[in-house]
Amino acid sequence: MKHQRIVVSRYGGSDVLQLIEEDVPEPKAGEVRVRVLAAGVAMPDVMAREGIHPETPRVPYTPGWDLVGVVDALGGKVAGFYLGQAVAAMPISGAYADYVCLKAEELVPIPSGLDPAEAVSLVLNYITAYQMLHHSAKAKSGQSILIHGASGGVGTALLQLGRLLGLTMYGTCSSRGAQTVADLGGTPIDYKREDLAQEIFRLTGKGVDAVFDPFGGAHMWNSRSALRNGGRVVAYGTTTSLRTEGLGSNRRGQRNPFHGIPIFGLYIAGGLLLPGRRRIVPYSIQWLKRLKPVRFRQDLSTLLDLLQRRQVRPIVAARMPLSEARQAHELLSRGGVIGKIVLVPTTSHSYQSAA
Repeated sequence: MKHQRIVVSRYGGSDVLQLIEEDVPEPKAGEVRVRVLAAGVAMPDVMAREGIHPETPRVPYTPGWDLVGVVDALGGKVAGFYLGQAVAAMPISGAYADYVCLKAEELVPIPSGLDPAEAVSLVLNYITAYQMLHHSAKAKSGQSILIHGASGGVGTALLQLGRLLGLTMYGTCSSRGAQTVADLGGTPIDYKREDLAQEIFRLTGKGVDAVFDPFGGAHMWNSRSALRNGGRVVAYGTTTSLRTEGLGSNRRGQRNPFHGIPIFGLYIAGGLLLPGRRRIVPYSIQWLKRLKPVRFRQDLSTLLDLLQRRQVRPIVAARMPLSEARQAHELLSRGGVIGKIVLVPTTSHSYQSAA
């Protein structure tokens, strides 16, 4: 039997994403073959494709941080799973495919009957938002937060979870995303027109308790200026590099997993040393998953329960076939996407009968 998957054979722009057809992989001992129903498209996928994310695999590789699917075949020495079982995983790479073989310990069983596109939004975006709010910022009811990129995948997750916590929320976004931010309980701030710190202090009088910053670089310092004394910037990305040093500049497409990390560290150290007790705290979902896998599973279970009760409602910006992976990356790179883009492999039409 044949299947399709996306392959990156060299680092570069969206044109390096190639759709290939090959035999369906066979699971080895300890592995489970998953029929992918939904694969998330995220900024780390774009950065890895360009070779500048800390988790950039060596080429050739198949992108895709997060997936939801059903168990299709079991390798030897696998227990606790059954054919047709709905599962989720965050393999970091490999999800842009009809079928993928993963180690059994990577899989988290999920309730059947969920919309796969909504469920996959929880795996990267909502766990990131949940852990940053509860573990990094230690947010409490009555506090105030500022969310950068508030209409995006992680941003809308932060807004929904922050509203459940009883937070006062502000979100930078384009004019196109302002209504979404407002609908989710935040006060939209047009990042193109307004001085951020000045506007935050006008609205709050003292600054916010936490800022969530996916951009990195000097932008973290701007975020720090919007904090009250004792506040925290939770920094969870370096996507500024895509805007200023993308492949359209003179930088060649090469693997550089440490890109942006030294300057990231300098700003974190500066936040600790300067007066005002306004810290910059780094967050990495992949390292927390590796160091505390039980917490990852617990947090996903909590979010799945919220999804089942419809207390969170992930916004799916677009559902696109694997053949449109290039267009999905281009759409995300241009900015302004409201919610999460999801790739839906051709096999997913038979989900209901399998689940």
